[in-house]
Amino acid sequence: MVEYTHHIPPECHEAVEVLFFDDDILVVSKPSGLLSVPGRIVKDSVINRMVVDFPDLRAVHRLDLDTSGLLVFGISQLAVSELNRQFRERTVLKEYVAEVHGLIDDDIGEIDLPISADWENRPRQRIDYETGKDAQTYYEVMSRGDNDTRLRLKPKTGRSHQLRIHLAEIGHPILGCDLYAHDVALSRSPRLCLHAEVLGFEHPRSKERLSYTSPTPF
Repeated sequence: MVEYTHHIPPECHEAVEVLFFDDDILVVSKPSGLLSVPGRIVKDSVINRMVVDFPDLRAVHRLDLDTSGLLVFGISQLAVSELNRQFRERTVLKEYVAEVHGLIDDDIGEIDLPISADWENRPRQRIDYETGKDAQTYYEVMSRGDNDTRLRLKPKTGRSHQLRIHLAEIGHPILGCDLYAHDVALSRSPRLCLHAEVLGFEHPRSKERLSYTSPTPF
């Protein structure tokens, strides 16, 4: 079932960048501020922009509205089934870059905190040790500034808002995050500093291992 958004974002004027397509798949880089799939009110989305040229396009995963970066879509039924399987079995390589508030001491680390929906404060999620689903995020420090750290994030699981809430929970919210950052971190960037930079998967028909990169725009 499609999960629709109730948030009405400003109009996104940036284009969707097409990196690859064939009869089975479409790989794009999405700008921040554009939905992956249409919402109840806002219809502008990657799907609706691409469906004119790719009428059989179907989503197999999504990025948050404010997250930019790589998405793969299925075109053929074979591709939809195979890509869904790969995401389900966690064989898809996903790497993100984030700019977070504060200095993280450890060069590498893992965040292992269960997540559930915060129904009273939708669309927010929450850390929930009783009924939350397991969620693991690995991180590597790329660089440190005066009061910020650039991280490479490798999520093992794919829970909603996982990277945003995990980093906020350990005291290092992503800059520009309007859901989980405190006022100082929110004010430090006009956009969410989270970008899906690397996406790797097996081509559903040829079985070739593919990898795509989208340079981080912040």
